[in-house]
Amino acid sequence: MNRATDQIKTRRKFLQMLGSSPLLASPGFLAGSFANLLPAGEVTERKFLGWLDSFQQSDDVISSPDQAFDVMDFEPAARKVLPPAHFGYLATGVDDDGTVRANREGYSRIQIRARRLVDVENVDMSVSLFGTKWNTPIVLSPVSGQKAFHPEGEVAVARAARAKGHLMMLSTVATSSIEDAIAARSGPVWQQLYPTNVWEVGRAIVKRAEAAGAPAIVLTVDLQEGSNRETLFRAERVDKRECSACHQSAYTGDARGRARGGSGGFAQYAGRKPMFDGLDLSKVTAAQPANLSWDFVKRLRDMVTVKLLLKGIVTREDAQLAVEHGVDGLIVSNHGGRSEETLRPTIDSLPEVIEAAAGRISVIVDGGVRRGTDIFKALALGASAVGMGRPYAWGLAAFGQPGVEAVLEILRRELKTIMRQAGTISVDKISRNYLVTRAL
Repeated sequence: MNRATDQIKTRRKFLQMLGSSPLLASPGFLAGSFANLLPAGEVTERKFLGWLDSFQQSDDVISSPDQAFDVMDFEPAARKVLPPAHFGYLATGVDDDGTVRANREGYSRIQIRARRLVDVENVDMSVSLFGTKWNTPIVLSPVSGQKAFHPEGEVAVARAARAKGHLMMLSTVATSSIEDAIAARSGPVWQQLYPTNVWEVGRAIVKRAEAAGAPAIVLTVDLQEGSNRETLFRAERVDKRECSACHQSAYTGDARGRARGGSGGFAQYAGRKPMFDGLDLSKVTAAQPANLSWDFVKRLRDMVTVKLLLKGIVTREDAQLAVEHGVDGLIVSNHGGRSEETLRPTIDSLPEVIEAAAGRISVIVDGGVRRGTDIFKALALGASAVGMGRPYAWGLAAFGQPGVEAVLEILRRELKTIMRQAGTISVDKISRNYLVTRAL
């Protein structure tokens, strides 16, 4: 075999490895040293494998939370310790992850106007939501199945939220119960709701959460069955573990959507989640019914005795309808890019939702938040608080509770820094006057 043919075959094998490896699937990976490897004149298999090994063993991966400079340092640390399918589940978006990237890139188009000669010795980052004061506007958004990332799962996150004074939302398909989360938090935890296609099941979850002391129910409205999570599927393909005992499909209607080793449908998946304990799941087929409508919201509003929020509202029209249906708050969210491929960042959706809400209800935003400056920009656009999910899950996976606390501390520090640089000594001083949108 001549040298040219050998190089072509090596390059082909190289690209095949890239296409199936969750190690290389996360957005932005090509921005690193790999970008310089592709145009190299001679890419031998030995050279590639040596580069890959050096990346996996890189000293750049932090070994303790205090080594992190920013929250992104926790992503490679999480990738290093998690099985491929578990990291793929955390990293995945829909299709080619375009909306995941868009969420992040949306913040880069917004600039901050800094003011000078303002006394910023004392900065107050606290906010109030429904009469409860929180130390900062940083909210821990619901992330499902956290014991897949760390043995203590949601309990470790709740303890970190307690230590740092943050609001936490618990997923319906969490691996810890609302009672355990509230006990670990030693305070209120909001309950996110997947109502399923059976009213009685959703009602039972709501009543259990209310009885446990959850002051708010957060109905997710943007999850549709069978979303094409390609990054997850590629990660599952290379994960050789036999884990059918713990993973069953939540989306059997879509061959691409089956979880590794699973064929039991959503009811079997939900049956292993604490919030479904003791419930009749024989007729449950989906986390969110395809016929979910505003009539359902009205019925839920009549039944819920605590605050009711809708998570997944991204347009003016739907925000107006939410106000008309008596909800108490909205979360501008696209599920972190995990359930849709609209390519519209949530930070771009926020202004029109704020306009429609017109100060009548609270509006929280999540999706793509990685910096204190992101939080500042969202607050300046009118958000009451700002949520994030993946960063604290990276911290949890890599280091447990200390990792979550470190992620929160970094974001708090960065937010305080930009508030001082902009001359804003309290959250209520942050307004659109501090922003400029950069032309594309």
